[in-house]
Formats: sequence, C-alpha cells, structure tokens
Amino acid sequence: MLHNRTKQVFLITFSFLCLFFSTASHAKKLYKYQDEKGGWHYTDKKPSELKTKELEVEVRQISVEPKQRVWLKNIGEKRKPEYVVRNDYFAPIEVQVSLSQHENTQASPPLPQRFIVQHGTSKSLFKLADIDQHKGWRYGIAYQYALGSPLARHDGKAIYYPPIASYKKFRISQAFNGKFSHTDEQNKYAVDLAMPLRSRVHAARAGIVMSLENDFFKGGVDKQAYKARANSIRILHDDGSMAVYAHLQVDRAQVYEGMQVEAGQLIAFSGNTGFSSGPHLHFSVQVNRGMHLVSVPFEFTNAEGNTFVPTAGRWLEGFEID
Repeated sequence: MLHNRTKQVFLITFSFLCLFFSTASHAKKLYKYQDEKGGWHYTDKKPSELKTKELEVEVRQISVEPKQRVWLKNIGEKRKPEYVVRNDYFAPIEVQVSLSQHENTQASPPLPQRFIVQHGTSKSLFKLADIDQHKGWRYGIAYQYALGSPLARHDGKAIYYPPIASYKKFRISQAFNGKFSHTDEQNKYAVDLAMPLRSRVHAARAGIVMSLENDFFKGGVDKQAYKARANSIRILHDDGSMAVYAHLQVDRAQVYEGMQVEAGQLIAFSGNTGFSSGPHLHFSVQVNRGMHLVSVPFEFTNAEGNTFVPTAGRWLEGFEID
C-alpha cells in the first residue's frame, strides 16, 4: 500500500508466517427457497423454523476463505506513526516486526524486534520518525507471527487422555514420525486415529479454546489445495503448550473460542476435511520455539493410570474420567 503525502512516501508490506491451522473462517451457507407468492429467496441467513417446515428449503455449503486474526495498526499521527498489534486468538502470540526498507527513518525501539502479544490489542510496541524533518522519508514494515508464547515449556508429566468416547476403541493409523504426513516439525509427534465419520471427539487435556475452524467441508490428498482447509480446534494448556484436533466434521464444533474445557469433554465430531486420505482424527501437542512452531512428544494414559507412547497399529481405548 503506497501513500504519497507532501513528499512523504510510506510503503507498508505484511508478511505472515504460515503455521499449521493458524487461521479461522466464518460459517457460510446459502439458503434457497420459494415463498408462497412464487418469489425466490437466496440468503446466507437461516430461515425460521416455521418457514423451514412450511417450505422446501435448499441448503448449500459455500466455500470460505481463512479469516485474518492478527493486525498491525498505526495509532499515531502521520508524521509520528505509532504501532500496536491486535490479536484475536485467545492465547498469546509472538510477533516479529522489521523495516523491510527505509530512508530517513528511525524506529524506537530499533527494529527488527520481537514482541509477545496477549489476546486483544497490545500497548504501543514501537514508534517511527524521520531523522531529518526537512527531507522526505520512506519505510516498509514487514511482520510475521507464531502462535503461542516462546516462553512456554511443555510439561512432560502432563496427562493426556484418549480423545475419544468412553469405551470406544480406534486404531492408531499413523504415529510419531509417520511417513505419510508426520515428517515436518509441526507434525513430527502427531497421532492419527482411524475414526469413522461423526465419531465423538473429546478433549485430551483441560485448557482454553484459543481458536477453531468449523466451516470447511472438503478434503483430499492434494496438499497444496487442502493443507490449510481442515476443520480444527486448538486448545491452550496451562503450561503454554497447545493441542490440535484436526480434520473435524463441518459445522459440528461443540465449543466456542475462549471457552474453558475440561479433560474428557465433548468438543467435536470426526470428519475428513483438509489434507486427508480418509476419515480420521489428527492429534498433536505443539509449542512455540521462538517464531518456530514444533510438535512435542507426549504419552497417553489408560484406564489403569499407566502411560504409554502411541505407536502405529495400536488400538486406543477410551474410558470414563473421574
């Protein structure tokens, strides 16, 4: 975006660090029906229950685009820009800001700089000014962000319950270092459970729903087309780590962003959305290692209270949590 004002040129560019399921979307459905006078209606607002019963209503799912959750905003004056970050995740993020180019420009504090931003709008993070007021100035700002705090340290003794319904049993189709899709750092220590569509998904550990995607309805093995289009729920734990539950069924999330959930609570239903070769649940625990999101190893617990490392081919059985 270029602005040319009295010999002052400001060039602002934005760069986002693409992290696994780091965006969200709005529900989009199209309702089509014909009223009693013969007029056709097309709307994204659900008709009343009465209309639904009286008229034949056709419902179509509409493709959605990821929603922006992080903004760098100028709250200062034209000659004295001052920047804050708005963070819509219900969790801290790490933001890195740099001057991509600059002429006759100084930053306070000097850039590049990293900031930890909590949910909401931050305090003033940095200011810009011209060095020589009698000359024009030009600058470009680039920023990227990573989910979670870089100060988080995963509790290796944390208990993770099977994220499935009581007394249900599902096979682990892919475990740590799985060759199909668990080859990068964000998914290296992930587990895939072969679950039929619409199976109940429960929280493996208590935490706060920091984000959810609930409105994607397609899946496939084209990684470029589907890698960022899986319905998922990301839950922040008290040690700063984050659990990811992915490939969930469209429009069936049982939680909302900012909600506190308990271990064993029903949160969603399994699906086949995003980069997926068949119905399953993808589960992993991730932490921010300084602008770098990585998965960490964990162990499940069984009904007897014993923990075990998940391995491919093993059956995982749910149980009642006291």
